Amino acid sequence: MGEWVVGAFINIFGSIAINFGTNLLKLGHDQRGRLSMPDGNGTPSKLGSKPIIYFQTWRVGILFFALGNCLNFISFGYAAQSLLAALGSVQFVSNIAFAYFVLKKTVTVKVLVATAFIVVGNVFLVAFGNHQSPVYTPEQLAEKYSNIIFLLYCLILILLVAVHHSIYRRGELLLAVSGHDMSRHWQMLLPFSYAIVSGAVGSCSVLFAKSLSNLLRLTMSNGYQLHGWFTYSMLLLFLSTAGFWMARLNKGLSIFDAILVVPMFQITWTFFSICTGFVYFQEYQVFNALRTTMFILGTMSVFIGILLLAPDESKVVEAKDSSLLGSFTSSSRITDMDRLLPSEETEHEGTGSFGQAILTKARLIVMKAKTACKLSLGLGDDSTNASSVLVMPMVSSRMTGFRGTGIERTKLFSLKNGGWSKISMVEEDMEMLETSSIISHGHGER
Repeated sequence: MGEWVVGAFINIFGSIAINFGTNLLKLGHDQRGRLSMPDGNGTPSKLGSKPIIYFQTWRVGILFFALGNCLNFISFGYAAQSLLAALGSVQFVSNIAFAYFVLKKTVTVKVLVATAFIVVGNVFLVAFGNHQSPVYTPEQLAEKYSNIIFLLYCLILILLVAVHHSIYRRGELLLAVSGHDMSRHWQMLLPFSYAIVSGAVGSCSVLFAKSLSNLLRLTMSNGYQLHGWFTYSMLLLFLSTAGFWMARLNKGLSIFDAILVVPMFQITWTFFSICTGFVYFQEYQVFNALRTTMFILGTMSVFIGILLLAPDESKVVEAKDSSLLGSFTSSSRITDMDRLLPSEETEHEGTGSFGQAILTKARLIVMKAKTACKLSLGLGDDSTNASSVLVMPMVSSRMTGFRGTGIERTKLFSLKNGGWSKISMVEEDMEMLETSSIISHGHGER
């Protein structure tokens, strides 16, 4: 049995463990939410007011989550990056069983068809993907980073990120200034550009993780010392790109509708991860015409399955877009004016206020990074958004295609961070709001 088979199995078990942990984290938050609701006497349970760490379901979930990430990290030392990046879609298959048995959701026919596409695609990827798993020395890895083909790829990646970031900024400005509904192509282009920038940079974390995993495997076999400059450089780059990926993922899920942005995030992340592995490790060299064709077909099958997993509630979203954009315009206009026009107080404060503003900005950045990490690990009040930086991102089950009943879910639209925000609310959330409203009215009448 080849080493790539070992790496593939470790990665599959890691992805399943991450997905199982994510569902347990979600279940722990649901339990805490139910206990925090007032009982028949109008008093909430004491357990519901405690931090989420007191719930055993959540604690078990975080253990599986950590174990899955460790397994995925180890797997990159035994198999090709392009193969493992695509195999991350296995967690969608496991999510059907977990959503049905753990979260008590009904699996629709559409989800089963989407899962079939993902399974078939993974079969093609495993059968025709790169089966080599060489171990590189630090000198060889450093030489690959200076390869002219890889440097050209990095340049293309930088240009792509710059172009799509400018497109996204222009779309934001048009939404803030135009005062009328944007055309449909802008409504699709904004989340797509956001996902391209996030996926292009975030996928580099997989490359640095594989380099670190390779060094760890080299240490166990040949006694290589990990305290070299190259190891620290890879670790710093991995933490930077992974942190960027998690922050952008969580922010994107809060700004855009999950119907649009979730498939975009998953597809762009997987695509760029495969491309980076092809170019850096030159994994394309083992491909002939047949293997190339089958690998492309397998990747397309996985992408089709991911697209089919998106919730089919676009009609509800379209009905609310005009009111959302109107609110966004007025809010963003005020925000832009406050940011662009200096106040009299700012003009007179001078150097002291400038230093204070820098300090405030730094604190804000630290708070955002801290919040992103908490949400990614399921530590916040909201349900888990990201599952891992080493597999494709997953979102909580209430944002995917798993729905408990056929009743149309209510949409609650709000604005966050000066952008779009469309938060889906399931029936349980609406019942909680209605119960709270009845209780408050009851107290008001007394």
